[in-house]
Amino acid sequence: MRRFWLAAAISLAALGSAVAAPPAKPPAPVVPVRGAPATFADLADRLLPTVVNIATSQTLKAAPGAPNLPNIPPGSPLADLFKDFLGGGSAPRHVTSLGSGFIIDPSGYIVTNNHVIDGSDQISVTLNDGTTLPAKLVGRDEKTDLALLKVSPKKPLPSARFGDSDHARIGDWVIAIGNPFGLGSTVTAGIVSARNRDIESGPYDDFIQTDAPINRGNSGGPLFDMDGNVVGVNSAIYSPSGGSVGIAFSIPSNLVREVVGQLRQFGQARRGWIGVRIQQVTPDIAEGLGLPGTQGALISDVTANGPAAKGGIQKGDFVLAYNGKPVGDSRELSRAVADTAIGKTVALDVFRGGKRITLHLVVQRLNEKSAAPLPHSVPQKTGHSAMLGLSVAVLDGASRGQYHIAGNVQGMLVTDVADGSPAGDRNIRPGDVIVQIQGHDVRSVADVANSISFARKVGKKIITLLVQRGSDTTYVAVPLD
Repeated sequence: MRRFWLAAAISLAALGSAVAAPPAKPPAPVVPVRGAPATFADLADRLLPTVVNIATSQTLKAAPGAPNLPNIPPGSPLADLFKDFLGGGSAPRHVTSLGSGFIIDPSGYIVTNNHVIDGSDQISVTLNDGTTLPAKLVGRDEKTDLALLKVSPKKPLPSARFGDSDHARIGDWVIAIGNPFGLGSTVTAGIVSARNRDIESGPYDDFIQTDAPINRGNSGGPLFDMDGNVVGVNSAIYSPSGGSVGIAFSIPSNLVREVVGQLRQFGQARRGWIGVRIQQVTPDIAEGLGLPGTQGALISDVTANGPAAKGGIQKGDFVLAYNGKPVGDSRELSRAVADTAIGKTVALDVFRGGKRITLHLVVQRLNEKSAAPLPHSVPQKTGHSAMLGLSVAVLDGASRGQYHIAGNVQGMLVTDVADGSPAGDRNIRPGDVIVQIQGHDVRSVADVANSISFARKVGKKIITLLVQRGSDTTYVAVPLD
């Protein structure tokens, strides 16, 4: 925005002051603005050949005992009726689906969504010139909903290039090309509506939101910027009706490029892992733990003998930066770790005990298979906290079995929570295990009582509990009432 200093200069001159006027503040930097394009035609002509239509087929076997269709004359309207209600009887059914994709290499590598090809027996790709080619699956990744296909063309294919999705700004023009409702190559335009959207579709959500019309069948198609670079892969829409209402989500190209590169090299995604559980920090948790703010990621658990444990990371550490880059929230840290090369040594800046310290660790490969739950320990010693509104008991074999609490979990079992109590309002419930209070381990009724009493004595209005529920560990801030 332009600043005007003329009025102040005239006032000083009129006063005839001998005191020199303070230097004027420099004007704010002017950000170049690209006007709305007169047409998208030239860009569309160049990009359409890089986008493909994808068709898949899948054979579904009827469930055992499914009824057969009655003997109905061919062509009878009743035939469709019985197919709808009886699912076609015991005979196998063939299901087809349509989606979109785009070519990233002239030799025939094509990117699409995993959900477009998931479960398919056959995949075919139709190019913009009408040529149809069989495709094979190179690799897929469920967590980011990406898949890589390969066709064998007779000649090099036109290909799209990835752009830097970090440079896509809210308000930038974008165009989407895809196969909505199976109509064939279709171009739509809009703007980037928002960034960093979490739609809870996976652990690495970081979607670009756009109002470019995207409908069923657009999945897997590219989102282009005005330079013709792919800045996203169209993946999901928000719509009560199933049609476009101006809210669509695209996977950022920087994430796509990383995952697709691994699919091409290894046939699967290979993510970094440091062996921690993390959570977002609320203002209450920050106050309860004495953290410098809410921007960062809180370590709620550390895997024994994992990279973080070997590097000195502890429960309650607040990660401020990862390898020199500030950490905005827990999702940002998850994505940064996942994108790190296996075997690389990284630095974590953490806030601990009122100080900022730097720790180093070696990133290992994430094992995508979740570990099976361990076997598990009726309360013998119990206590009640009127200030929090909950009752606790010492863990033993019976309570571990009742609530399926792993043998390596240590703490105090929550046996009862009063309705309308501070603990109840924060969703603490029977079966939860309080592992720590204010960063200190609790192993007895006395530990719980003393921790609460001390917090109140020093003037704390909020007390922070580290709570284990199933395989999840999280910090919960509870008001001291």
